[in-house]
Amino acid sequence: MRVDCQTHVFPKAYAELLLQNTTSVRTVRKGDAYVVAYGDLQTFALSLDPYDPDRKIRDMDAAGIDVSVLTVNIPGPELLTPELGIEGARVCNDYLAELSARYPGRFVGLATLPLQDVGATMTEYRRAIHDLGLRGIFLFSHVAGKPLDAPEFEPLYAAAETDQIPLVLHPTVPTWGEVVKDYSMIPMVGLMMDTSIAMLRLILSGTLERHPNLLIVHPHCGGVLPYLMPRVEEQTEVKRRGREHIRKSPGEYYRNVYLDIVSPSAQAMRYAYEFSRPDRLLFGSDHPWVKIEAILEYFDRLALPAEHKAMILGENARRLFRVE
Repeated sequence: MRVDCQTHVFPKAYAELLLQNTTSVRTVRKGDAYVVAYGDLQTFALSLDPYDPDRKIRDMDAAGIDVSVLTVNIPGPELLTPELGIEGARVCNDYLAELSARYPGRFVGLATLPLQDVGATMTEYRRAIHDLGLRGIFLFSHVAGKPLDAPEFEPLYAAAETDQIPLVLHPTVPTWGEVVKDYSMIPMVGLMMDTSIAMLRLILSGTLERHPNLLIVHPHCGGVLPYLMPRVEEQTEVKRRGREHIRKSPGEYYRNVYLDIVSPSAQAMRYAYEFSRPDRLLFGSDHPWVKIEAILEYFDRLALPAEHKAMILGENARRLFRVE
């Protein structure tokens, strides 16, 4: 079985709800597109056609993908006003559950949460996971500027650890995007840096020390963190900086984190493979932003043991997301 662990959908009802938002993330209609502006940092034009689930099934079939792990792409409900955030999370999660039921055996969904309100977050967590049967939590790299290691998110991490529900990190426009907004550098490098910072904060804050069985997926071959981990560990283990909340070296915590191999580069995939473990790598495509066949083509260039390729292409994801 082949499982695509990073692939996106976008419900029309959620797109329409974005039009009502009054925070710094604003959306307007231009023809058939929804244009989402993150203040003056970044603008994305969102067309719903590429996210059509029937189209996704056709693309999966053409690429030989059996199951897609679905998420609703940015912007997440945590960037909306509190009332819209709660409504938006419910709309997204209902849509993911409906798609999973409409296409049995082809789709499983990851819940999105209104993280600007922790009480509402835990209510929606229980509904999405225990009632709707979604298989994980889609967790953006910050919550309207608040870091993921903020103490108020402890109830979420405790519940996810107890329930063994994976948390899948995903980039959003960084709050420090002003320094890389020129020349479209936010989607080039800013997004990768932001998830790497978020992941490192989860390690250095002691979140993974307190929750050693927490399941986390760091996307896009780990952003830049695998490449920088030797420098991080030189700082913590030799210079003894940033060790206030951890007992082990950062790499020991990170070794248990899953990486997806979404990168248009066989070299980057090879580095992730050599850095990580074959049982901690997941195939993903970032469809529809990226063609599934493009990522498969790069992956097929890697001379890996057949058993390791099978683990990366599906076995690891089947276990992590409880795909039947």
